[in-house]
Amino acid sequence: MTSTDHPADDIAANLAAINHRLARALEDSGRTAAPVIVAVAKTQPAAAIERAIAAGLRVFGENRVQEAKAKWPAIRAAHPDIELHLIGALQSNKAAEAVALFDVIETVDRPKIAAAIAAEIARQGRRPRLLVQVNTGAEPQKSGVPPEETDAFIEECRARYGLAIEGLMCVPPADEPPAPHFALLAKIARRNQLPTLSMGMSGDYDVAATLGATHVRIGSALFGARNA
Repeated sequence: MTSTDHPADDIAANLAAINHRLARALEDSGRTAAPVIVAVAKTQPAAAIERAIAAGLRVFGENRVQEAKAKWPAIRAAHPDIELHLIGALQSNKAAEAVALFDVIETVDRPKIAAAIAAEIARQGRRPRLLVQVNTGAEPQKSGVPPEETDAFIEECRARYGLAIEGLMCVPPADEPPAPHFALLAKIARRNQLPTLSMGMSGDYDVAATLGATHVRIGSALFGARNA
């Protein structure tokens, strides 16, 4: 199956399997609150997104501002209850479009981005919810604030830029067990009184759920493998 061939029943069946796996993980861990599924729509055509909406999904994530700008206005016109998250790195010159388009920006990761978002919130009067991305694995190729600098960055966002930071997001290293990274993110969130934790993807969303994820970002497990 390619990324342009997604029968509606396949997406619905995948979603049912995901929900079943989440339910088992929550039961095994004694947790009761299921995380929100953020359907990662990167490279997915509108037809696949419409099938996911028909299956009951209402929260979607995009990695790139330009791709989202091309796809989502028409879809949201037909489905005004959709919530759209930016889950990829944000460049400061895209801040205006990001604030206008997204309901949640999950990748606030440096003062320049915080300043650009704050300026656009003031200019547009639109307030997307904001998460700070934490580079829990200290990987040089990845975006995100180093864990040891996260407290200070959150305070800077609040005090200097007037941003209401709601939570944290992370992408653990692919070659390491994810649980310690999720536990670290949860610890930082508790310390800063942040209620939202976006952590866990297609391969480890059940682990994230047991460690307090409020949102899990799921792409291939829902839509199938991408071509790009």
